[in-house]
Amino acid sequence: MGYTPSAVAQSLVTRQTRTIGLVVTSISDPFVDRIVDGVEGLATEAGYSVFLCSSHADPDREMEIVETFHRRRVDGVIVVASRVGRLYGDHLERLRVPIVLVNNQADSDYVYSVSADDEAGARLAVRHLVELGHQRVGYIGCGLRPPSNRRRQAGWQAELEQAGITVDPDWSTVPDTMDDIKNGRLGLGPLLDAGVTAVFCYNDRTAVGVLLAARERDIHVPGELSVVGFDNIAPSWYVAPALTTVHQPRLKMGNRAMQILFDLLAERPVADALLPCRLVVRESTSAPIENE
Repeated sequence: MGYTPSAVAQSLVTRQTRTIGLVVTSISDPFVDRIVDGVEGLATEAGYSVFLCSSHADPDREMEIVETFHRRRVDGVIVVASRVGRLYGDHLERLRVPIVLVNNQADSDYVYSVSADDEAGARLAVRHLVELGHQRVGYIGCGLRPPSNRRRQAGWQAELEQAGITVDPDWSTVPDTMDDIKNGRLGLGPLLDAGVTAVFCYNDRTAVGVLLAARERDIHVPGELSVVGFDNIAPSWYVAPALTTVHQPRLKMGNRAMQILFDLLAERPVADALLPCRLVVRESTSAPIENE
């Protein structure tokens, strides 16, 4: 007879809207696509709809979006790369909506979170370079994401020290820009001046910036310089040379965040999740010239 059930009326009875709010830094960020797929896949199977908003890495906008989702009566919220972090704890009592953070970038812990093991992933990257024979491995970081940058830089340093290599402070740099590719382009020069033969980058976009800067300087990769990224986003396998990188299980991160949200809605006990990374070796790394 053409009757359509009213979701609003149903929510008044069930006290659930069967909707989830998802906040990402930017829909153009290649890091978030698989996380969104992971969230949406489980949500759809369970009969939930997902509302997507972008925070543009602005903490104030992020909190405004969460407040808006609350007014829209979503059942739960997932935030990717949160800049607010622990401040949500102060609002939970008032908002009364479960919130899960993925790849939290606030300078604090949050009770419901999902992330990849940044430090262990960084160690995988540096171990690969050391095993190839590199003794001077540089690091280009990211000032926009301090917590994960610290963990990846710590992994870089710890792996070099475990290999018996004394770390030169000039081997690491964190350029003062808001753009990952610019970080790579600006960061390469100081590291070359310090004599590095390989560079581990905060993420794949930074590594792309390094590849561009190396091309401008007529530096052959990997013959004269080895480069490793982090994330394993889609562009990493079709740049030239194809990028050796650390794979973050982004689909699983989205899945796990959604599962934690389901557990919170069902009032089941939950714990934060730290997922392992793995190394993906492609064409941008080789033994240093003096070792060949």
